[in-house]
Amino acid sequence: MIEVKDLHKSFGDAHVLKGISTSFDKGKTNLIIGASGSGKTVFIKCLLGLIDYDQGTISYDGKIYNELNESQKRDLRAEIGMVFQGSALFDSMTIAENVMFPLRMFTKQSKSEMEDRVDVVLKRVNLDGAHGKMPSEASGGMQKRVAIARAIVNNPKYLFCDEPNSGLDPNTAIVIDNLIQEITDEYQMVTVINSHDMNQVMEIGEKIVFLKHGVKEWEGSRETIFKTDNKAVTDFVYSSELFKKVRKMYLQENQ
Repeated sequence: MIEVKDLHKSFGDAHVLKGISTSFDKGKTNLIIGASGSGKTVFIKCLLGLIDYDQGTISYDGKIYNELNESQKRDLRAEIGMVFQGSALFDSMTIAENVMFPLRMFTKQSKSEMEDRVDVVLKRVNLDGAHGKMPSEASGGMQKRVAIARAIVNNPKYLFCDEPNSGLDPNTAIVIDNLIQEITDEYQMVTVINSHDMNQVMEIGEKIVFLKHGVKEWEGSRETIFKTDNKAVTDFVYSSELFKKVRKMYLQENQ
């Protein structure tokens, strides 16, 4: 579990995060949503330890991040997998070398052990046999699956995904959503996804945290988001006619 208590972050006079408290459970897909300027990118960077926060605590299974020494922080980073928005693959490395990179950084495994582990995770994301390809030879959906394989190669406890469906067509986005949810359940990871994709919210949003102007405006599940009368949430989620119709149908079926 990741627990966040009274988190604040400012940049000069700009108070970006204003006392956010929430928690993210293992084995669930936890989504952070909000409009541009809501603070969600700063929030996830704080969770990842990429930027320091001013006040509050973030704890990983009871370990408070700001109380860890550098060695302990490194050990924690080895337990974190990250899927970046643009996949962030190394162009000069093969797919297998990209996936192996975290093993080289954080483990002392032999080359054969690393190769065996790469085989396992590439097979899991349906890329068996793609080892020798270069990223430039892979489609956007394939690159995203490589990024997921790299993120889970270390058997992480925590998985972070930044806009994992960005740039993907709707069908491929569904495949990636399903893969993330399946892997979260299999590995029993704490998965946190930074998203603006409402399809993703409705498909895999087991817990949703909605931020507005640096405040946690609402949290709940994809089922309860249909029922909320929080205007900030409904204005954001149901800005399209499609989702208005979906909500109306859902409420009629569950009266």
